[in-house]
Amino acid sequence: MPGQPAQPGPPGLAPPGPEAPGPAHPEREAPGKEPGHSGGVTAVVAALAANLGIAATKFVAYFITGSASMLAEGVHSVADSGNQLLLLLGRNRARRDRTEEHPFGFGRERYFYAFVVAVVLFTVGALFSIYEGIHKITHPEPISNPIVAFVVLALAIVMESLSLRTAVRESREQRNGDGWLVFIRRAKAPELPAILLEDMAALAGLLLATAGVALTVITGNEAWDGAGSLAIGVLLGCVAVILAVEMKSLLIGESAGVEVERDIVTALEAGPEVECVIHLRTMHLGPESLLVTAKIAVRPYDRAEQVAAGIDAAEQRVRAAVPIAKVIYLEPDLYRESRADATDPAIRAVRRRPRR
Repeated sequence: MPGQPAQPGPPGLAPPGPEAPGPAHPEREAPGKEPGHSGGVTAVVAALAANLGIAATKFVAYFITGSASMLAEGVHSVADSGNQLLLLLGRNRARRDRTEEHPFGFGRERYFYAFVVAVVLFTVGALFSIYEGIHKITHPEPISNPIVAFVVLALAIVMESLSLRTAVRESREQRNGDGWLVFIRRAKAPELPAILLEDMAALAGLLLATAGVALTVITGNEAWDGAGSLAIGVLLGCVAVILAVEMKSLLIGESAGVEVERDIVTALEAGPEVECVIHLRTMHLGPESLLVTAKIAVRPYDRAEQVAAGIDAAEQRVRAAVPIAKVIYLEPDLYRESRADATDPAIRAVRRRPRR
């Protein structure tokens, strides 16, 4: 079983060894930009195009009808359009070269801009819709030409449905059979979860706006239109909070999934030069870049050059098993089971799989 070492082993970082087919040690990594990832771009662009068209039609409908629900939905679509631009900006900035000040690159900028999306969704979309709804309830105004509102809402529902269909299709390749809530919770790339949440909220908001306008027309009570805007604001606020919580977790630094960590441990222990993995820590530097640090038990009679060569071989196995493991630090040490600390998350990460 894994445990903490009783004494320090050889110096922490692996010394240079023979060149590997892929990038070996981080300091010898090619200085190029982080590889692109196409998943999510199509969904973001489709959502941007849909929201720009929808926003224009909603504002035209608002000026004709005076509906608070239509105004709230128009602002919602403008906020969504800005959000998609922020997601695209984040993807572009995350591809910048590493610098001395940011030696691990800029992959986490995608998480930052997705967090900004949540803030925009809450402040611009939710708070404005809530304010407009309360204002319309306390100062009701009649809706003129409700037919225009219904036509615009129907067109918007069609366009949002097409955007959501694109996001769902893009997500299928990455979902791996997980449910949608699990996918949104565990996804490391922020774009698809953000677009899925936005599109689902947009469709629900359109249905609420339709209900608000319809009840106003049927009952003659303009307060229903304000209630529709208020409900849209509450809905957007809930979505913004969910998105902010997920992006906060990624910004702080999330580990790789359980299955990925198991693959890493299996790869490390697959060679004769590694007796066992003592502890393991992983962290996403971006959706397609993973930092792997591990303390590995080596044979006490191995010479320094044997340890160095063994570490290089272990790194190559990890990169073959987990291609996104871009930065790997392995510290050789001697293993003492008696020093095991079962409460250490780094040790629990190793204990998740049966010992060989």
